[in-house]
Amino acid sequence: MKYKIILFDLDGTLTDPQEGICKCINHALSYYGIEKPLKELTVYIGPPLLKSFAGLVGEENAADAVIKYRERFSTVGLYENKIYPRVKETLSLLKSKGFILCTASSKPQIYVEKILQYFDIAGYFTIIGGATLDGKIGEKEDVINLVLGQLNADKKDVVMVGDTRFDLIGADKMGLDAIGVTYGFASREDLEQYPHIALIDDISEITDILQV
Repeated sequence: MKYKIILFDLDGTLTDPQEGICKCINHALSYYGIEKPLKELTVYIGPPLLKSFAGLVGEENAADAVIKYRERFSTVGLYENKIYPRVKETLSLLKSKGFILCTASSKPQIYVEKILQYFDIAGYFTIIGGATLDGKIGEKEDVINLVLGQLNADKKDVVMVGDTRFDLIGADKMGLDAIGVTYGFASREDLEQYPHIALIDDISEITDILQV
């Protein structure tokens, strides 16, 4: 077994948050008199919110837009979410085989914890890693670095699993291998352009890659 530790992205990898995130983005945009079709907002699932809103409403309004977003997300949008098929079974198998499972999400850690608890999968994770609400830790590589610091692990023992280029690039910047999943919010063609050891179409395929 080459790897001992698996870092999982959340949105687009373990759960499908499209409805909640897109509706909450529109909730924030409405404050500025803007409304976009929900399908156009999926490109903002993955990157830090502050960066996304800087592009949507300008850097001077981005911080306030994040506050408006969280008004809805913290009470409603958090639960407009679905767990992907076979996630729980795959996490259970990996845990039983001795892998250390952690999350490394650009979503604030407090929300990551609530979502994992909501879907009854929090217990599979040794460390629940996420961004900070103040935005000081939000880029994928910064979250990964935070988790690695708590693990005191050799990087060759760690692999990152995620659905966007931010996961693959973040892992590469931190000297980690990465596995891309194609069922999230990036196409296989997009993911193929970034460093990875494998691309999988279903979360359960990770067991073949890891030779479980």
